[in-house]
Amino acid sequence: MRRPADPRGGQRLWRGVRSAVAAAGALAIAAALSAAPSSVGAAEPAPGAAAMPAAAPETAAGGEAATSAGPAGSGPSKADLAYGAYQRGYYVTAIELAEPLANLGDPAAQTLLGEIYSRGLGVKRDMKEAARWYQAAAKAGKAEAQFRYAMILLEGSAVTRDEAQARDLMQAAADRGLPLAEYNYGQMLIESSPSGGFTDAARYFEKAAKAGVPEAQYAMSQLFASGRGVTEDLQKARAFLHASALNGFTIAQIEYGIWLINGKGGPAKAEEGFRFLRHAAALGNPIAINRVAHLYKDGIGTEPDVAEAAKWAVLAKRTKNSDAVLDDFFRGLDAAAQKTALEAANRFRSG
Repeated sequence: MRRPADPRGGQRLWRGVRSAVAAAGALAIAAALSAAPSSVGAAEPAPGAAAMPAAAPETAAGGEAATSAGPAGSGPSKADLAYGAYQRGYYVTAIELAEPLANLGDPAAQTLLGEIYSRGLGVKRDMKEAARWYQAAAKAGKAEAQFRYAMILLEGSAVTRDEAQARDLMQAAADRGLPLAEYNYGQMLIESSPSGGFTDAARYFEKAAKAGVPEAQYAMSQLFASGRGVTEDLQKARAFLHASALNGFTIAQIEYGIWLINGKGGPAKAEEGFRFLRHAAALGNPIAINRVAHLYKDGIGTEPDVAEAAKWAVLAKRTKNSDAVLDDFFRGLDAAAQKTALEAANRFRSG
């Protein structure tokens, strides 16, 4: 699964459409028996927020509704019960309740079964069975199923790889307002037209970004920073970068920290920039580790600290992201300081 951009800045690369946010298991469908997600608006999401919020269970369309819901006031429908079992972790029960509805053509129940089989919840993981149910629900217009089946078509192991069909399904799900589909379809537009796809992609990225998808927020920051598909605007780029960083996207945390230190797109805030970079370094990111070593060495955003600078310089060397300045700095330390730095680096655990 490829990230949407090169973390080191410079040329941004949208070479793949299977981003980390769409990886199997990375963001599970929060409500497979839900209606299409409602708009989240432009409010800043909490870090780690899921991109597909839960909603009230729905029944099948048209005449099939009677199969999944009883008369008014008769208590929870079978769809309600299946979804409730899924939420509580009673996956076998969820399958038993959802399967009859799915066989009668209920797309929400079909989507739920696709989710359960794709993740191996209560049953052996079976991507072919998951694909069968996702495909059925996708044909009925279920946005979550269209997105998931598109991803399966792109991966090409459970079914024959079919990029054209995957693109059509991803667009359908995106046009129904599914944030992850909006983001991935935006990538597809750029991949299919590297010279002119940015304008159309920006519309989809922006919707996904406002719904809280951190990769989409990062993508918008890159578009505004480069002026591709939108009018160049470093302030807007910084705002989207900030949102992505707060949402836990490590690449954004690194770039936002550097922007804050350099005063790009707004006032310089070295101490805040150091905190973002220090957080990314603590997670083990080699780029952030290198930057933090320099910041400790030079006292930028933090007090100068030779011992910390030396520790991070050792870690930069170990992650193959050192440089001549850090190497010279470490060689200039006395033997005792070098030993202390090596011991501190040995104690470091990322995460």
